[in-house]
Amino acid sequence: MRTVRTDDGEQYLLVKQSSESSLVRDPDTGAERYVPNADLTVDTGAPPLTTAAGGVPASVRRVLTATPNDRALGLLVELADRGPLPVRTLLDAYDLCESDLHGLLAEFRAAGLVDEARVAGERGYDATATTRDAIALLREEEPDD
Repeated sequence: MRTVRTDDGEQYLLVKQSSESSLVRDPDTGAERYVPNADLTVDTGAPPLTTAAGGVPASVRRVLTATPNDRALGLLVELADRGPLPVRTLLDAYDLCESDLHGLLAEFRAAGLVDEARVAGERGYDATATTRDAIALLREEEPDD
């Protein structure tokens, strides 16, 4: 599989090529269509798997990259739903030890998914707009099969 571009700059994944035309897939929608070969250029600077991933919203990709398991994702969801929350509440309410909690929060801060916040005079954390956007997108209803 290769990444190709049309004359108007649109990026696609090359699915199948014949002598006259090629079947390409839109990474944003998954829709496939035939395009004349003369209208396509191979994009050697864009790895096909990176192009495929580009169809997923950036906020969702960031959350997926930063969350190693369901507990980590759950922490982000809770901060998006209930935040900002003080560290003391996070330690009391969830089954994370202090080092695990602070490790996750440090990773999330580095990824731009949480910000430090003052909550009732205590140190706490809140989800960023990127996190709230990603959680909203992940919660959208699944398409009918």
